[in-house]
Amino acid sequence: MRLTPLPDGEWNDDTRAALKALLPPERANARDAGNVLATLVRHPDLTRAYLRFNAHLLVDSTLPARAREIAVLRIVQRCDCDYLWSHHEPIARRAGLTPADIDAIRDGGLTDELDRLVVGAVDELDERSEISDATWADLGRHFDDRQRMDLVFTVGGYGLLAMAVNTFGIEEEGAHG
Repeated sequence: MRLTPLPDGEWNDDTRAALKALLPPERANARDAGNVLATLVRHPDLTRAYLRFNAHLLVDSTLPARAREIAVLRIVQRCDCDYLWSHHEPIARRAGLTPADIDAIRDGGLTDELDRLVVGAVDELDERSEISDATWADLGRHFDDRQRMDLVFTVGGYGLLAMAVNTFGIEEEGAHG
């Protein structure tokens, strides 16, 4: 672990305010924030800026929740980020993905056409940093321009977060307790 979660005794009003976009005030503490947020608040200004963006991706995105979670799980799997996978797996289940669907995200074996298309778009973004014309057009049969934009930013935003989690060495809650 390169960066540890900020200990309770070091939290202050600025630290708690940095989490406002994603957490209610009563959860803005080291225990309830979880290791990723409790680590990010070591840099409150960066956390505040990133979480406003992340809140859009998670809460205000125009993407259907199912497509969003397929995209998130696929990019964090490709980034080898077990922490984010484990935290988004229950969110994916709440979005309607079955255990079989979730398993199929790992190997690209989803059976639904749109689900496969989302996985393919994630793979293209991860491999080439762009979506091909053909995939963009196929996505357009299901998503409007805003949704396709949200898809690109969801993949990029969660790829970025996976890089941070992996680089900082953020561990599962309770890993050392």
